[in-house]
Amino acid sequence: MRASLDRLHVPVYALLRFISGMMFFCHGAQKILGWFDGHVQGTFSFLWWGGLIELVCGLLIAVGLVTRWSAFIASGEMMVAYFKSHFAFAFAGLHWVPIVNKGELAVVYCFLFLFIFVHGPGRFSLDHRFGIDP
Repeated sequence: MRASLDRLHVPVYALLRFISGMMFFCHGAQKILGWFDGHVQGTFSFLWWGGLIELVCGLLIAVGLVTRWSAFIASGEMMVAYFKSHFAFAFAGLHWVPIVNKGELAVVYCFLFLFIFVHGPGRFSLDHRFGIDP
């Protein structure tokens, strides 16, 4: 059983990278393009910059191009998003807990992209294809 699962490591990681990148891209498409019932944010506003990072880095992570840098930037953006929009340094009443302050998605994205940054693009990526990050 373990040998069967070990063979799936590479394609499942590629799928994880692709799906998470595309989901991140969708968040950016809401903010920048108004897609998926989103609202276009004011140009150069704080949320607009976040949407731009989500749009560009999400697509780059999904296809596996400059994956490490994109994942690092995306992870940092999610850390900032959590501490600026969710955590807000509110310690009373468990408001610092992600499930309470609605910041769990930001935390999950932060650590998922941190993992992708450390792990690298993987075999099924444009980085691997072009020899950028073998």
